[in-house]
Amino acid sequence: MLEDEKLPFTAHLEELRKRLITCFIAVGVGFVFSYFFKEKLFKILVRPLISVMQEGDTLIFTGLPEAFFTYLKVAFLSGLILASPLIFYQFWMFVAPGLYKNERRLLAPIVVLTSFFFIGGALFGYFVVFPWGFKFFLGFATETIRPLPSMKEYLGFSAKLLLAFGLVFELPLILTFLARLGIVSVDFLKKNRKYAILLFFTGAAILTPPDVVTQIMMALPLMLLYEISIIGAKIFGRAKSKEDETEHSAA
Repeated sequence: MLEDEKLPFTAHLEELRKRLITCFIAVGVGFVFSYFFKEKLFKILVRPLISVMQEGDTLIFTGLPEAFFTYLKVAFLSGLILASPLIFYQFWMFVAPGLYKNERRLLAPIVVLTSFFFIGGALFGYFVVFPWGFKFFLGFATETIRPLPSMKEYLGFSAKLLLAFGLVFELPLILTFLARLGIVSVDFLKKNRKYAILLFFTGAAILTPPDVVTQIMMALPLMLLYEISIIGAKIFGRAKSKEDETEHSAA
């Protein structure tokens, strides 16, 4: 598409519809594929909890259809993660017509990095945050109080954290992209660092369980990712054009 070419609003809606359908099909294919391995996938998902539970403890299900629907949701979650690279690709291809030609050349690495940070964030939550968080909660068990986590409860809890960590790890790409568009600058990011830190801890308190350890384990990586964003904005941020400098001097 030429940069000067203008598409009507209905054409954008039609393109959005096609890309959403493609995403739904990709998730559906991932769901069907994952369903054949639903038991193994659930065992992998529950491993961080099992590793910190006492010997003899196990998960339960309190309703007859609970196990069945839990396996369906596990397969859907797996399908969503498997389809995430294609979903991100469709998103950036939808955004592409609004970019300059030289900016479109960066789309291929951006798609790869988007998928990398999303999956990396989910893996960080699984391998680092889950063991600490589950150990904290199970620490309230006593001789007379025994934890009996259900399949449904655990899936909802773990899925929320996996997706949350996957999304928040996109921070460097989002801020770098905004810097590339000229919406934010390196000076702006540096100047508002303290507000960003406050926002990170507030967001971590909302997204994570109500314990200080898990909140810190989300906020600290976000602080590091914010610094990476500043470096990315410095490298890929849009430099002031001559027209901008002329307007600034005229003002």
